[in-house]
Amino acid sequence: MAQSKATTVNAYLAEMPDAQREAISTVRALVLARLPEGYEEGMQHGMIHYYVPLTRFPETYNGHPLCYAGLAAQKNYCTIHLMGIYADAPSEKKLKAAFEKAGKTLNMGKACVRFNSAADLALDAIGDSIASMPVDDYVALYERSRLKTKAGQKAAATRR
Repeated sequence: MAQSKATTVNAYLAEMPDAQREAISTVRALVLARLPEGYEEGMQHGMIHYYVPLTRFPETYNGHPLCYAGLAAQKNYCTIHLMGIYADAPSEKKLKAAFEKAGKTLNMGKACVRFNSAADLALDAIGDSIASMPVDDYVALYERSRLKTKAGQKAAATRR
């Protein structure tokens, strides 16, 4: 599927082939059920995003709401992007162990888990990952990670 230009989640789901819609809808329901208070759902970068609203944290490096998770239908698979996992090695280790315990193969890039159907996933592990990081903890994690970059160090110095 080419990058979507949909502006709403329902429009995005409507343009997907049936199998991808079913997979994304199942994972979306899980995310919405386990998402900590304070995150919002919407469309960004051609996919469903779960993010920290700019009213809560406006100081992102690109001026966009801080992405916590994302769901996307690609040409040959679906992905769930877990940015908390990307930024937190113990959380990544926990996710990998949970997939192994569930007998599932984890097809993962830096922050994205690829799947064809929801049955490919260790859904409890995905739900636990989503539920594991309240907004304040995620913002603090993001701020610590930004301090490791030159641009983040410069921005922090100008705020002092």
